[in-house]
Amino acid sequence: MKIALAETEADIARCYPVMAELRPHLAGQDFVGIVRRQQQTGYLLAYLEDDGELRSVAGYRYLEMLCCGKILYVDDLVTHKDCRSAGYGSRLFDWLVEQARLAGCHELHLDSGVQRFDAHRFYLCHGMNIVWHHFSLKLD
Repeated sequence: MKIALAETEADIARCYPVMAELRPHLAGQDFVGIVRRQQQTGYLLAYLEDDGELRSVAGYRYLEMLCCGKILYVDDLVTHKDCRSAGYGSRLFDWLVEQARLAGCHELHLDSGVQRFDAHRFYLCHGMNIVWHHFSLKLD
């Protein structure tokens, strides 16, 4: 089992089928370009691979905010639907926590859709707390 950053276009493209489970609105042909653009502003895409298959992926970035200092913000965290409850998500989550510590972050943050009850259970079991409400305004 290994966790690595997707840095080549081939590695990024390999992440798409797992990421599409969380982000079904993204088209496969656009995925690499979108990730490449986001990488220019600090986005990192990590994957967990076991037996030659991608099991989990995570998109994240480092931010500094007045409210909480330097943080690791998780944009995306998903495990392939056939591999859930096998420990892959926990391994990748723990790896993200370690990356945050190594980078001198004060906290790890993420947002999760209100309907994602299984994800909420996962985050709470991993020591996370619900501390904010996230608001959004559609502009188009």
